[in-house]
Amino acid sequence: MKKPKIVVIGGGTGSFAVLSGLKKLNCDLTAVVSMVDDGGSTGILRDEFGVLPPGDVRQCLVALSLSTSTMRSLFNFRFSRGSLRGHSFGNLFLTVLEKITGNFRNAVSEASEILATKGRVLPVTFDNTRLFIKLNNGSLLKGEKFLDSYDFSKQKIGRVFLSPKAKINPEVKKELKEAQLIIIAPGTLYGSLIPNFLVSGFSKALSSSKAKVLYVCNLVSKQQDKGFFLNDYVNELEKYIGKDTIDYVLFNKKKPPKDVILKYKKKGEELVRFKAGNIGRVKIIKADLVSEKYKKSANFKDLIRHDREKLAKEIFKIL
Repeated sequence: MKKPKIVVIGGGTGSFAVLSGLKKLNCDLTAVVSMVDDGGSTGILRDEFGVLPPGDVRQCLVALSLSTSTMRSLFNFRFSRGSLRGHSFGNLFLTVLEKITGNFRNAVSEASEILATKGRVLPVTFDNTRLFIKLNNGSLLKGEKFLDSYDFSKQKIGRVFLSPKAKINPEVKKELKEAQLIIIAPGTLYGSLIPNFLVSGFSKALSSSKAKVLYVCNLVSKQQDKGFFLNDYVNELEKYIGKDTIDYVLFNKKKPPKDVILKYKKKGEELVRFKAGNIGRVKIIKADLVSEKYKKSANFKDLIRHDREKLAKEIFKIL
């Protein structure tokens, strides 16, 4: 029996969870990765070495890796002191590979061989572009990094765009055309998801594909989309990719413990809720998707996560 072909769109921890679960199952996987990250280690490397952003690509490579746990840990290792503080080994490795091999395409290909990935990791574009965030008051923020550092409590995001314009990676276009299921992974709405759709040729390739489109909704809203219901996420995504593009939505129905939810509320973040109303022709599938491995950590962001096995199970039900 031919393996079902699945394309996962996104970047960061959301794609990591989806890919980590699916790689254990019998399917043909491709990860399409956003290329606008310019914060933290990735931002420094972009500015100092003129390379394309390695961070989200690294996470997807590690998620699909069939190599040893030591090798996966090596690529995710982050220096905590010294002049390399804040940098991950994998980001540095991809930066060096890009310089050695001559371009980012070759760097990702070589890293895939080293990590023995199950499937492909494809940057959505190889053009060096940046995300611009236009607020409702007309102000303009340059850089994806502002999504984590700007106070959006008074001014909400009106729209986002790329500059300079970027064109779709031809391999991504081919994968979208041949896919049976296209998954929009959970992730930062304006940082990991929508930037993919802003790449010239991407939305057209997505809408012309015969694949079913599934959106895995976030568990928790961030400050820039605080107050968003499930309906709002779907409507905002389809504003950029076209109305009635999404066929299915996976939505978590199980709440974490109250003390965990409270930790998020103190940071201005809250569980995404469902509100009855117009959501087009989308079929909403409610399931227990949250991981119960709550960590006792000072870093509250480690607490509420998708369970990779639960995600994979529900995705294969749809297939």
